[in-house]
Amino acid sequence: MDSMTAGRVLVVDDEPEVRLSLRRALELESYDVACAEGGEAALEMLHSEHFDVVILDVNMPKLDGLATCRRLRNRGDNVPVLMLTAKNRMIDQVVGLDSGADDYLAKPFDLDVLYARLRSLLRRANGKVAGIHHLGDLTVDVRSRRVDRNGQTLHLTPREYDLVELLVMKADEVVHRDRICEGVWGPASDVSANSLDVFVGTLRRKMEANGQPRLIHTVRGVGYVARTDFPH
Repeated sequence: MDSMTAGRVLVVDDEPEVRLSLRRALELESYDVACAEGGEAALEMLHSEHFDVVILDVNMPKLDGLATCRRLRNRGDNVPVLMLTAKNRMIDQVVGLDSGADDYLAKPFDLDVLYARLRSLLRRANGKVAGIHHLGDLTVDVRSRRVDRNGQTLHLTPREYDLVELLVMKADEVVHRDRICEGVWGPASDVSANSLDVFVGTLRRKMEANGQPRLIHTVRGVGYVARTDFPH
């Protein structure tokens, strides 16, 4: 998070007036704000840019907020999400949170409440927002998109970095091939199983160039897992 801002926020809403009003209100509170007009645009932006928190409207055409949040979580992105909706029934809140949202705010809402919810999300996710993750002797810096191993910087392509970040942030959890392809190549990817294996092989050679032990392991028929120990 830039020390000159309160945090970088992505506002996702299909109504231009809502996007504009939220942007103005948040910028007055020193947030760095970007906007997306729908779920698909939001997923593209979140794939290529870093945000500290997402304000996501539920009721949008094409890809609604619930589906957007599910796709975001399925590809391993843990950015804090605050859901906005005109609905206020308890069952709607449950569905929203079950989709992977971190908090839920019903419209209409007081701006001071919105600010408080954002501050709370940023505090709770502070470790993730700081963006430093470790796995054994591997360090992933989300802010600079840099990966170091045993103190040496690895020279990775953008997609190689995306794969390392996804697996390290879900360390010890098996990530299915489909989730990897969506998280690294995007929702419309058609990467074959063989191409993914070749890609992972190239990445492993970079990560293990100095004789370091393997961190990215194959789970046959399922996908891959990042962990420091793996049964053979």
